[in-house]
Amino acid sequence: MNKPAKIALMVFCCLVVGFLSGLLTKTAIDTWYVTLEKPFFTPPGWVFAPVWTVLYLLMGTAAGIIWDEINTNKQATKKALLFFFVQLFFNVLWVYLFFYLNNLLLASIEIFLLLLLIYETYYLFKTQNKTAGKLLLPYLFWVGFASILTVSIYILSLKNL
Repeated sequence: MNKPAKIALMVFCCLVVGFLSGLLTKTAIDTWYVTLEKPFFTPPGWVFAPVWTVLYLLMGTAAGIIWDEINTNKQATKKALLFFFVQLFFNVLWVYLFFYLNNLLLASIEIFLLLLLIYETYYLFKTQNKTAGKLLLPYLFWVGFASILTVSIYILSLKNL
């Protein structure tokens, strides 16, 4: 498989993850999420879909670039892609915990694990290919912001108990 095909397949995988995440959030957005007290820095709802679409495109491109280097360094490539898929699983798990189970505490804990996994994936990608690493930086920063947002929502929810 050539490099563009690998990138396209990885982008497709990421967009599928985004679609599944969207399905998990669909009912909670209009019912449960609107009832939560949110911090002043919460972006408007319409921001999330385009931001995540761009992030999934960047993530998939980065993973495709790394996958294309499998013949150069098989062991490092396998490790980097393993971390990529583990963090992708944790990405969906956060959505499940937050929006489907409405469990703000577990989502707050889990998102920090996700952030660590993304950082390790970034580091492994950067070590193999600087461009692939740079493509993960917006994702890393966004999930850092989402971590602060998640914990803030959890703390605000404690006031309402």
